[in-house]
Amino acid sequence: MPRVVHFEIHADDPQRAVNFYQSVFGWQIQKWDGPEDYWPVTTGQAPEPGIDGAILKRMGPINGDAVIAYVCTVDVPSVDDAIAKITSHGGTIALPKMPVPGVGWLVYAKDTEGNIFGALQSDRSAG
Repeated sequence: MPRVVHFEIHADDPQRAVNFYQSVFGWQIQKWDGPEDYWPVTTGQAPEPGIDGAILKRMGPINGDAVIAYVCTVDVPSVDDAIAKITSHGGTIALPKMPVPGVGWLVYAKDTEGNIFGALQSDRSAG
């Protein structure tokens, strides 16, 4: 079955986005030594489940239309701690913390570039 194997975060200011994701989630991010302004992202170590991706320069202005994209969700040990880190590093909360019955606690946020992402704390008793 096809799986998500890579993600890309488009940013007006890639370095600002790098600083945000390093500070909030501790991801390893280093600029690619190639011809494009591209920042590969390592989100964890094997054998943990998950995917890696990249940050790149946004190719056009945000014009107010709905964003058509996949929303990636990040596994976090504490949604409350994630909310505090997100907001203290320039992000905003798009949808407040909510239970996903039998799964955990979920929040949707916007990064410093206006991209929406999720943060999920596993907790089967949420509901």
